[in-house]
Amino acid sequence: MLKTVVKKGSYHDSVVLMLLTNHISAIEGVKKVSIMMATPANKDIFKQSGLDTEELMAATANDMVVVADMDREEILDVILEECEAFLKKQSGDNEEKKGAESVKSWERALKKLPEANLAVISIPGAYAALEADRALDEGLHVFMFSDNVTVEDEKKLKEKAHEKGLAVMGPDCGTGIIQGVPIAFTNNVTPGSIGIIGASGTGIQELTTIIDRLGEGVTNAIGIGGRDLNAAIGGITMMDMIDGMEEDEAVKVLVIVSKPPAKEVRDKISARLSNFSKPVVTLFVGEKPDYHEENFYHAYTLDEAARLAVGLVRGEEVPEAEINADTSAFFRAEDGKTIKAYYSGGTLANEAAMLIKDAMGCKVPPEDIEGYMLQLDGNVVVDLGDDAYTQGKPHPMIDPAKRIECMQEAVDDETTGVVLFDIMLGYGSHGDMAGALLPTIVELKAKAESAGRKVFFIGTVCGTKKDVQGYEEAVSKLEQAGVMVCENNKLACRMAIRAIGRDFAEPKKEIRKKEVTPWEKKAPSDMLRRLLSEKPGIINIGLKSFAEVADQFGCQVVQYDWMPPAGGNVKLIKTLNFLRTCQEIDQKNREVIAKIVGSQPILKDNVRAKDVIPEFSENGGKVILHAGPPVAYRNMPDPMQGSCVGAVMFEGWAETEEEARRMLEAGEIRFIPCHHCNAVGPMGGITSPNMAVFVVENAVDGRKAYCTMNEGIGKVLRFGAYDAEVVDRLRWMRDVLGPTLGKALRSMENGLAVNPLVAKAIAMGDEFHQRNIAASLAFLKEVAPIITAMDLEEKDRYDVIKFLSDTDQFFLNIMMATGKVVMDTAREGTDGTIVTAMCRNGYEFGIRIAGMGDEWFTGPVNTPQGLYFTGYDAEDACPDMGDSAITETFGVGGMAMIAAPAVTRFVGAGGYEDALRTSNEMMEIVIDRNPNFTVPTWNFQGICLGIDARLVVEKGITPVINTGIANKVAGKGQIGAGTVHPPIECFEKAIVAYAKKLGFEA
Repeated sequence: MLKTVVKKGSYHDSVVLMLLTNHISAIEGVKKVSIMMATPANKDIFKQSGLDTEELMAATANDMVVVADMDREEILDVILEECEAFLKKQSGDNEEKKGAESVKSWERALKKLPEANLAVISIPGAYAALEADRALDEGLHVFMFSDNVTVEDEKKLKEKAHEKGLAVMGPDCGTGIIQGVPIAFTNNVTPGSIGIIGASGTGIQELTTIIDRLGEGVTNAIGIGGRDLNAAIGGITMMDMIDGMEEDEAVKVLVIVSKPPAKEVRDKISARLSNFSKPVVTLFVGEKPDYHEENFYHAYTLDEAARLAVGLVRGEEVPEAEINADTSAFFRAEDGKTIKAYYSGGTLANEAAMLIKDAMGCKVPPEDIEGYMLQLDGNVVVDLGDDAYTQGKPHPMIDPAKRIECMQEAVDDETTGVVLFDIMLGYGSHGDMAGALLPTIVELKAKAESAGRKVFFIGTVCGTKKDVQGYEEAVSKLEQAGVMVCENNKLACRMAIRAIGRDFAEPKKEIRKKEVTPWEKKAPSDMLRRLLSEKPGIINIGLKSFAEVADQFGCQVVQYDWMPPAGGNVKLIKTLNFLRTCQEIDQKNREVIAKIVGSQPILKDNVRAKDVIPEFSENGGKVILHAGPPVAYRNMPDPMQGSCVGAVMFEGWAETEEEARRMLEAGEIRFIPCHHCNAVGPMGGITSPNMAVFVVENAVDGRKAYCTMNEGIGKVLRFGAYDAEVVDRLRWMRDVLGPTLGKALRSMENGLAVNPLVAKAIAMGDEFHQRNIAASLAFLKEVAPIITAMDLEEKDRYDVIKFLSDTDQFFLNIMMATGKVVMDTAREGTDGTIVTAMCRNGYEFGIRIAGMGDEWFTGPVNTPQGLYFTGYDAEDACPDMGDSAITETFGVGGMAMIAAPAVTRFVGAGGYEDALRTSNEMMEIVIDRNPNFTVPTWNFQGICLGIDARLVVEKGITPVINTGIANKVAGKGQIGAGTVHPPIECFEKAIVAYAKKLGFEA
């Protein structure tokens, strides 16, 4: 029985989810389970495991997915409870640990730590290269723990870093020490005068720990990634680091460790090192050099390299450690016994394979077939850290399961004489791997003995006395269980080889005169010098444990709680990176928001729509404006169609509903979006020629915008009502209210300035979408004295004043026209990615951005979520509609929720803390604050200014819009209030189109 649960927007790092998968796998009744983020790569892993489902394939990279094959359906509840408890414990453990401050964006990270010079990246490989590119653009070196980065991307990154005087360490860089600070899977090593550059993580660990136990130290051990010495990369980071180490006065001896490089790369490195001014030790694992050169030494094993380095620092030879063990029970060669070696360290596995082949006189080249470093006459060496074993599963350094399985298989093979293994201590590794393996080792030794067989368990512990797991404790536990523990990997391999009756020889090496190849040295960059001479300032992107360790070692660290930008869509991420690096876009966006801040909207008049909107003269005057981007009548929701019916009857084009619908369905009425006519309209937005509209003018450029008046609440046209009561009210507004307000506004010398009203009302608790009571009363305060002095019939005067007093939302429509005229001014003659309009028509949501002029970018409209009036629920709700989202575009409404905390209760969003959280989140997608309108409840900070479509896509945060909720049936009116978000695809389409306009396509 296959079940899938998708946790939307719940991001956790891969290591945590691997451990969770193991935890859930142990539940009785669970046949198979996988818990991962739904990235494209992880979906492939689900498929390979036979756990792909429709729900999984529909999930995004920001969604955590649980797919389980189980015996009974009720087990799913147990799985979910265990998942929640496990993740809660992880979260609680993290909260208890003091250390790096967490942020959720590059901008925040750089603001918190402007002096940062190193980005440590441990996120899925599909995104690691993109984030590394961003780090380089920000002037940071990169330590890339992540793997699965293409060779092409690695080359581009390293070439870019070199040009900038920076370094990329990685990808697949598991270990590093920078100024004594452990990075990633690293041991607690004493600082000292030996420098290391390595294309091997566990090779660096073995070297540094041997050096530490011999009494010397390492201050800088730089991992360069496993492919740096390939021909395709050309040793870019290696060469830069050699330059850096030579100038580093703290380095007395340099050690280079790697698999054998490509010939052309090796020649280049050898030429450079032949000119190195300090002693150098090289170790290319798998090669067996037979000589040294003066101050240029060539080691066969990791142990030899470490002893050579220590000896060069001390000026004396360092003897090899001895094997203290009873060898009398060892097998003879003719017994035909084999070694089964299971390593968590790839370089240690490679060294073991090399030594076993040497002992058997075999000259076959190194191999690596799905983790098998050696398969020779029954002898097996396996790197359990290979991708073949770790894809979607925990690394053997942190999880013993795969090694236990392998050991069990080895003992079942009667030819097995030795089980050889390593235990890696240090940061990131299992807290007690020796203890975790002991029960299996004891059980298997007993099993072999009961069958009358001998199986020797031989191990090496890679660690120091300062490692959190305790080196001596680990060794002691293993020895008490009968494991032969050796000082280092070479000695463990030698003991294993001797245990099956064989051995290998190490040549005595002569020291020859060094052949110096001409080479023009290059001085390291100042940024590289700083990296090697100061504790790094780190932005840690990914695994929190890396930040915690760096913090313990006195580094300044910011933890970037990364989630895949742009929903994990790599093409969108590339588009965002292109737009981010176009520096002129930021300047253009600044020009847009400067126009917003500098606007001076003035409420000038109230007139009939046909007198100011020329489009009403088309089609014989039978024109209706509607909300949102263009939409056909047939696609309008029922309330909007009902509003159209009301408008037709209001205009007298039809006497009955039936006649009105016939005209509408027959196409006799032309429909135009309000936005195309310098207008906006609430909800359905339906505006016809003789409806009364406000006129708001921007005094800066004379531009005008129009909006109908607010009808109040209850049965109103904007929600789809169209009976006689609705039509009569519209006619009264046309004949009495509109002319009265128009006359009052025209009597003011320069009209009524809107900005002061907005500034005053926002300080009184309005956010100008769901709450307008303060602004409405402020408006009434301005016009009431004039109206009372007018030559009006007393009833009309009373009705006007009473209507304005009763209509708390009256100012909304003035705010809408204000938002429209300001945003249209802002986009005129400008460019960039600032959103200049948001609107919806019950069918599609549409946005415009400054750089794309009048073009709409649309997506399917959502249905608001919120509170409903008694007797209604979400089943009754109409999809979102209206141009009122122009208020959010301007920076008020849902964007300014904190100004009106009471509104959060009304729209079902909580209380003050929720309002604060909402507005703070909205600041993540805008580029500034508007100083014209400060919010007392927000520490007198300005409202949000300038929604940047790039930030919306990058962060997956869409603007929140406060809105009324209409019944989906025309004529039923408003049934609640809530919030709604635009579909993110609108913003995605906009940035892709804009990038294309600038000449870029991902």
